[in-house]
Amino acid sequence: MARSLKKADAYTSTAQWSLVIHRVSRHSVEVWVGTLFPALKMPERARVRLFREDREVRTRHIRKQDWNRPFTGMKQRFFAVLTFRGLDAGSEYRLEFERRIEAEPRAGIKRRWQRLRSGTFRTLPSRVPEKGRDAFTIGLGSCFYHHRDGGRAAASYKALYERGSKTVRPDVTVLAGDQVYLDIGFDSLSLIEKEIRERIADDYALHWQALGSMLSRGGTWMLPDDHEYWNDYPFTDSLLPTLLALKLPHVRKRWTKAAYDGVRNVQRSPVVESFTIGDDLSVCLADLRSYRSEHEFLPEAPFKTLLDWAGHRDCPGVLVIPQPLIVQQNRFERNLRSYGTQYTRLLEALGSVSHDVVVLSGDVHFGRIADVPIGTRGARLVEIISSPMSNLTGLNGLATSVATDRPARFPHDAASKALGWQPREVNYYKNGDAGGRFFVQSRKGRWLSAYPRTRTREHVMTVSFCRRAAGLEMTVDAWLLRQRTQVGHMPVRSFTRPFRTVLT
Repeated sequence: MARSLKKADAYTSTAQWSLVIHRVSRHSVEVWVGTLFPALKMPERARVRLFREDREVRTRHIRKQDWNRPFTGMKQRFFAVLTFRGLDAGSEYRLEFERRIEAEPRAGIKRRWQRLRSGTFRTLPSRVPEKGRDAFTIGLGSCFYHHRDGGRAAASYKALYERGSKTVRPDVTVLAGDQVYLDIGFDSLSLIEKEIRERIADDYALHWQALGSMLSRGGTWMLPDDHEYWNDYPFTDSLLPTLLALKLPHVRKRWTKAAYDGVRNVQRSPVVESFTIGDDLSVCLADLRSYRSEHEFLPEAPFKTLLDWAGHRDCPGVLVIPQPLIVQQNRFERNLRSYGTQYTRLLEALGSVSHDVVVLSGDVHFGRIADVPIGTRGARLVEIISSPMSNLTGLNGLATSVATDRPARFPHDAASKALGWQPREVNYYKNGDAGGRFFVQSRKGRWLSAYPRTRTREHVMTVSFCRRAAGLEMTVDAWLLRQRTQVGHMPVRSFTRPFRTVLT
C-alpha cells in the first residue's frame, strides 16, 4: 500500500499544468506552458515536442533557469513561452508538453518523460479558402466565470474543434474580455498585499484549469475587459461593496500590478496587433481597457496605430475589441461612447474606406448580430457580440442581460454631427431568423437559485469566411455550450439557420 501511495505522489495530477497556444501565423506558433497553481514543483528538465502527422519535427527543451514567474513578488507558479518557426502555412500540428521524471528505485519509478498536456493547432492559411472547399473560422467568446461551469464550456468547444465540419471548426480563437472575474466575492476586500496577489493568482489558476481544453486547441488571442481588473476599471467610483477597498491607494496599486501581470504574462494580450489572410482579410485586435484614462481609451501612439489599420484597409476587416461600438450611453459604467472624441475618430477611420468591417466583441452578457451602413463610401459595419461563455452565479447572477434592438439608429446625434454623417437605421435582422432576430436565446431565472434572473444562454460563436466571385462570404453560428447533441455530443446551435452575408 505504501508503495502505491509513493507512486501516486510522483505522478501528480496533470490537470494543474497548462499548455496554451497563443499566436499562430502562417509559419510560426507561440506556446505558453507551466502552471498557475502554487503547489507544483518547478521541473529541472521539461520539453515541448512538435508533431506533424505523428512525426516529430521539432523539440524545444526547458531548463530550470528558463522558467519565469507570472506574478511579481510570488515564489510559486511558473511559465515559459516558446516559439516554433519555419512551419508550413495552413497545416495541422500537435504539441506535447512533458517533464523529466528521475528514477526513484525505492518507489519503483523508472526514469522517463511524463506527458503533462497536449494541444493541436493549424497555422494560418495563405489565402481565405474558396467556397465549398473549406473556410477560415474565428471562434469568438467572452465573459467566463468558472463557478458552476464544471468544464462544460471547454468540453463543448473541444467537441466543436475536433468534430465540427471544416466550415465551422475554429482555426483561431479570440476571447474578447472577462476571461476571469477578479472582483467577485467579499474576499476582494483584503487590505493585505500578499493576500491580494494570491487571490488574483488563484482566480487565474481556477479559470485557466476550467478552460484548458479550449486554450490548447488552435491559436488564441485574448483581450482584457474590466473584470480582468475590477468593475469599470480604471475608475473606483463604483458603490459595489466588494470594491470599497480599492479606494485605498496601496490596495489599488497592488491590485492593479497583480492584475496587469495576469494580462501581460498569462493572457499575453496585445495592445494593438494585426495580421492578414493573404489579400482577402485583415484582422486587428485592440486592448481598449488596460490603458484607459479619464478622456481616452487608448494613449495616442497605439490609437494612431489602430486608426492607421482602420483607415488604410484594402480588403474587408475584422476588428476585435472588448466592448461593442453599436451601444447606447450607459449611465452606470463607461462604455466606448463615454470617450466621445476617440470614439468619433475611430468611426471616422472605419468609414473612410469602401470595404466592410466586422466588429467582434463581448462584455454585455448577450449575443447578437447587427449591421449598419457606415461612412460615405458604401461600407457596412457588421457587429457580432458573443457573451457570456459562463454566467455569474448567486448575488452576482443579478448582472445578466438579454439582447435588445437598441439603439435604433447609428451613430448617435453628437457623433453624427461631428462626422457629418446622417444617422442610419440599424438592421437587427428582425425577420432573419425563426425566432425573429439573430439573438442568442435566453433562459428564465429562479429566485433563491444560482441564477436568479433571466439570462442569455452560455455560448460561443463561430465566424467563418470563404471566397466567392462576389466577395467574401461570412457565415456566423452561435453554439449553446450547455446543450449537447445526442450524436457526437456537439454543442447545439442557437440560430435555426446560420447568418450569412457577403462582405465587399
